[in-house]
Amino acid sequence: MTGNQITAITELDRSHYKTKVYSGGHFIYSDEPEDLGGTDEGMAPAALLLASLGSCTAITIRMYADRKNLKLDHIKIELAICKEEEMNKETTISRKIIFTGDLTEDERKRLLVIADKCPIHKILSNPIKIETS
Repeated sequence: MTGNQITAITELDRSHYKTKVYSGGHFIYSDEPEDLGGTDEGMAPAALLLASLGSCTAITIRMYADRKNLKLDHIKIELAICKEEEMNKETTISRKIIFTGDLTEDERKRLLVIADKCPIHKILSNPIKIETS
């Protein structure tokens, strides 16, 4: 992997299925719920995917709002995706964005357009090729 890439390392020992995730000096756990054999000590992988989209969306909106001096006090993003067994090539992620602050209707509409500019949204909206070695 080259220096200009975003990287992550995951490690899983004999724990069922608590996985260590490292990136950029940070550390979290991913896991599965107990009913799937995990210990439920971390977010499920699909939840991490949603968290990536939600946090990237919020950060992108905040950057824009700050640059434009908008009176945006709070951003809440609710995300959902179907269960793994229901996924196919047309899987849909639903994303509801709620703004709190003294914003005009035009500003709210513009922030929704800006939401689609987040890098993770762009990645997920295009075909993804995964190369495994």
